[in-house]
Amino acid sequence: MMQVNQVDTDQQYDNVVEKCRGIFLKKTKDYGTSWRVYRTISIADQIYIKARRIRNIQENGVQRIDDDISGEFKGILNYAVIGLIQLKLNDGGEREELPVDETLNLYDDQIEKAKKLMTDKNHDYGEAWREMSQESFVDLILAKILRIKQIVQNEGKTIASEGIDANFYDILNYAVFALIMAE
Repeated sequence: MMQVNQVDTDQQYDNVVEKCRGIFLKKTKDYGTSWRVYRTISIADQIYIKARRIRNIQENGVQRIDDDISGEFKGILNYAVIGLIQLKLNDGGEREELPVDETLNLYDDQIEKAKKLMTDKNHDYGEAWREMSQESFVDLILAKILRIKQIVQNEGKTIASEGIDANFYDILNYAVFALIMAE
């Protein structure tokens, strides 16, 4: 396996995120921050739908809608960021419309935290994700979504596990990894 250093990984991470951020910005200009009405369970369901579609395509090799797998992973990444922003604002969507510059600052803040988490985990795990399959990334994302749904059902309480935010960060990073591997 080709050895990749952290500088290369950082650049690949930034390139993937920049593409996703561009999509997020365009959709924000088109739709505003209509996603502010989503509750955590709704965001989890949006990610679930995208991950299930990827899995169906992987298993069946057939798709009827032109959106490719890469586009679905980009959507998963952006929904994970939306989930994190919603958790951070914790205002029940009271301010439905956020200014674009504030929205992008919130987006960038969550990406910065996710990237730091990725860097820390890469240090400890030695970039094991580079040897994983896209199928595994999808399965891990689906498992994280089921965990989020269970935590929501438990009214946000966990006994020995990470919270909803940690699961969204992991989903975000799994999507980045899948997109890096697809390039």
